[in-house]
Amino acid sequence: MKQYNNTTIYLSVIIPAYKEEKRIVNTLREIDKYLSRQSYNYEIIVVNDGAKDKTAEVVKNIMPEIKNLRLIDNKGNHGKGFVVRQGILQAKGKYRVFTDADNSTSIDQIEKMLPEFEKGLEVVIGSRDIKGSEIAVPQAAWRIMLGNIFNLVVQVISGLLGIWDTQCGFKGFSAKATEDIFTKCKINRFAFDVEVLVLAKKMGYKIKEIPVRWINDQASTVGFKSMVKMLIEVFQIRWNLLTRKYE
Repeated sequence: MKQYNNTTIYLSVIIPAYKEEKRIVNTLREIDKYLSRQSYNYEIIVVNDGAKDKTAEVVKNIMPEIKNLRLIDNKGNHGKGFVVRQGILQAKGKYRVFTDADNSTSIDQIEKMLPEFEKGLEVVIGSRDIKGSEIAVPQAAWRIMLGNIFNLVVQVISGLLGIWDTQCGFKGFSAKATEDIFTKCKINRFAFDVEVLVLAKKMGYKIKEIPVRWINDQASTVGFKSMVKMLIEVFQIRWNLLTRKYE
């Protein structure tokens, strides 16, 4: 990686957080440990989605240790889509990446993403379902089968045919793409990733998928009910397209 002007922020890392008091500190340390060795300037933004635990408190306490760490502390719960949008639009980086607080995709996977940005691409997303990806702790077979069926349905409804992993929580955008796409988003919760990609495609952005190493969070509570709620929101996105609400 070549040297960059340190008067500007090259990379912003946005972390949506809800009830993450037990995991967020380790994740922040891992991210900072990696980024502090790079040649470019960066910032890390944690967006607390109104969690009533000590998520905001532990982030504040670690600020003296983590360079360029910012906290956006919402008092109410709005949904992951809302806080990702909030953080990525307030970021200042030339490139902006959001990643999960559980560190399921480690920040070193950015090494596969930044070269694509340097080639001129503006929307680069992590995928667990393309050649070269690695799932360190796999899901149960029934969850994998259910997920594949569900993803196919989402592709058909949303028009994102060929993108098998819309939900990987590791996505990057240029500053321009961020402003173009996220200012028009309306979905705050389950299907916000789908909406972002639908809008990117609608605006003519090429969506580049990169393979990532992913560790399954076995404590995840995402299940059938969440899929139903997401599917409802995917239909809402389709309706928004048909009624020109994104114009």
